[in-house]
Amino acid sequence: MTGPVGYWQVDDINASVTALLDAGAHVQQEVKDVGGGKLIASVKDADGNTIGLIQSA
Repeated sequence: MTGPVGYWQVDDINASVTALLDAGAHVQQEVKDVGGGKLIASVKDADGNTIGLIQSA
């Protein structure tokens, strides 16, 4: 990734990733536990924009 990535807070990261994939996005980073109960993931949408997702415990 290059440049900053904005992360959207979501309640269910797996459901959110699935919804974005169904809308034509592609996984850039699989769901990953970064400690403290936080999960992150990122996808690239059809226009090439990176979308970050974060779920807190």
